Amino acid sequence: MVPHITNEIKERIQILGKSGDYDIVITEIGGTVGDIESLPYIEAVRQLKWELGKHRSIVVHLTLIPFLSATGELKTKPTQHSVKTLMESGIQADVLVCRTEHHLSDDLRLKLALFCNVKKEAVIESIDASTIYDVPNLMLEEGLDKIVLKKLKLSNKNEPDLTQWNEFLHRLKNPKEKVRIALVGKYVELLDSYKSILEALIHAGSANETKVKVVPVHSEYIDAENLREKFSDVQGIIVAPGFGERGIEGKILAVKYARENNIPFFGICLGMQMAVIEYARNVVGFENANSTEMNPETPYPVISLMEEQKAIIDKGGTMRLGKWKCKLLPGSIVSEVYQQDIIEERHRHRYEYNNTYKEVFEKAGLLTTGVNPDTGLVEIVELKNHPWFVGVQYHPEYKSTVASPHPLFVGFVKAAVGYKQNKNNYSSAR
Repeated sequence: MVPHITNEIKERIQILGKSGDYDIVITEIGGTVGDIESLPYIEAVRQLKWELGKHRSIVVHLTLIPFLSATGELKTKPTQHSVKTLMESGIQADVLVCRTEHHLSDDLRLKLALFCNVKKEAVIESIDASTIYDVPNLMLEEGLDKIVLKKLKLSNKNEPDLTQWNEFLHRLKNPKEKVRIALVGKYVELLDSYKSILEALIHAGSANETKVKVVPVHSEYIDAENLREKFSDVQGIIVAPGFGERGIEGKILAVKYARENNIPFFGICLGMQMAVIEYARNVVGFENANSTEMNPETPYPVISLMEEQKAIIDKGGTMRLGKWKCKLLPGSIVSEVYQQDIIEERHRHRYEYNNTYKEVFEKAGLLTTGVNPDTGLVEIVELKNHPWFVGVQYHPEYKSTVASPHPLFVGFVKAAVGYKQNKNNYSSAR
């Protein structure tokens, strides 16, 4: 572990800093001080602080100030203990960021400063907020930016520009519309399994001045009898990524419902593959069509491994990972959404659209609108004569940010708003 792994950790931490493109690199060490898993990382940081010297690195320690309702007071002992434990590993915290349900008094800040060996101004309150997107403004009010810059001997004469952030926040908190989006997956008991998708929907909702209510739908419990009940009150359906056979028939039924009822549909990775399988079975007439991941003996392997992958026994070796190019079909939904001819998106999957069936699908109305220009692999499918039906082989949610909401999510939420308005107009006319 020492020195080989700790040296590697130090090297990785410094890669971006050495590139010359950044003034500050923030590295998070998760977990809790004292956990056996974090020990090599703590030791690596101790060494790095010593090697870099004073004013070139600081440690910000995030800690909890619990509130005892029985006595009506905030307690500092857990924080004192965690700071002491950190010091036993050779690291003195420079700044304390204190998670709390109630405001910290001056006396309590002074107590923390005295017993944790930091300046009073370096005791930062991080109070509960209505949304995590409020936190940068709260940290600005507390002066976290100034104390960090001061300790790093960097100029703090310029105020940070949070204009774009606060415009996003204003739209998020003051929506003009509301839509309900069904998120279909087999891990929805723990919705954070789809955290990147949830955040991308928040970003896209703000861009459309729309509050997005995500309705989790467990794919394993979808059947023909409850299909309408589960999706009757949603304005969009996302079929989520995943691996394995469990719950796929429910995902296929969800795709079918979106296709037949003209509900905006967005399939991501496995969700796109389910859209292909659904179309093969119910439109093209390929009975028992499937992915070879689910049924290696399927008579119609519309989703399969590429020929060069089939001989690889180690499954990790067949994963298509990282950033890949995709050429978009002019006039398609995705072409209008991206406003580009060539895009680059991140992948994490093993099985592919089987090009053997491409011509059959195209004639039947399932269009290929995105193809990797180097490999010919199909990356995007769309449904002809449907308001908004898009399946992508990649993971667009990985690239969505507050400053740059992913265009596919923005387009999807916009379509959901349009679907709701058209439905309301139809009901009013009746």
